[in-house]
Amino acid sequence: MQPSPEIFDLFAVPAHPLPVDGGQGHGVRAGDLVLSPGRDAATAAWLNPVLARLAAQLDHEQPRSLRIAMPIPSRDLRWVIDGWSATRHEPDAQPCRDLDVLRATARLLHAHLAAAVTTAPSGLAARDDRWVRAEQATFGTEPPLGILGSDLAAEWVVTDLGPDQLVHGDLANNVLLDTSGLPVVIDVAPYWRPALWAEAVVVLDAVLWLGADLGVLGEWTAGARRQAMLRAALFRLLSDAEPDVPRYRALLSAPVS
Repeated sequence: MQPSPEIFDLFAVPAHPLPVDGGQGHGVRAGDLVLSPGRDAATAAWLNPVLARLAAQLDHEQPRSLRIAMPIPSRDLRWVIDGWSATRHEPDAQPCRDLDVLRATARLLHAHLAAAVTTAPSGLAARDDRWVRAEQATFGTEPPLGILGSDLAAEWVVTDLGPDQLVHGDLANNVLLDTSGLPVVIDVAPYWRPALWAEAVVVLDAVLWLGADLGVLGEWTAGARRQAMLRAALFRLLSDAEPDVPRYRALLSAPVS
């Protein structure tokens, strides 16, 4: 998928796109911007101003510890045009695959988001996609636990996972490292859920897809952490287009130390 000539023109970049690493794998670089497809205009209308302010704030911190890709509006001040949005390109940044860095990034990011956004944005309620439906089912009063099997379903209990706040629900594949080694967060997937759940999703994704050591799941076998991990797995199983159910079951049932 390539942007139309109008998209390049409205974002004031040359129509010579190059592929980029990281994120959802569909973005292209044009000039000093990364253009990404499939964006929801209603979500960007409330989320991008939050991210732009926070990105600017973080870039002025000394010492810097975290960065967010700066969202850039079009020349006519739109955040999304025909599904395409733009963020500032970070030259020579590389995808982060280190789980320790990802977890530290998640905690820093969510601390900043909690301070920046203190009440649930009304725009969150307007989203309706398979990821939102999966998240809502996962946190419903009667989650569809049968997909995990009877043994894992029996573990599910209502537990306090911490306060709801604005979180990035898809962080593991959306952190770059800039040339100085600082994490740069991209493609924020917003949810109003506990930060512990969002961190569990990071850990689960890293073990499943990034080669992280299975032993890290030993930290997620009891109490609120186990409940967060079960909900992370349910979220992924319900939102994946073709979920590998046996793999998730085996992972959550495997003995770890």
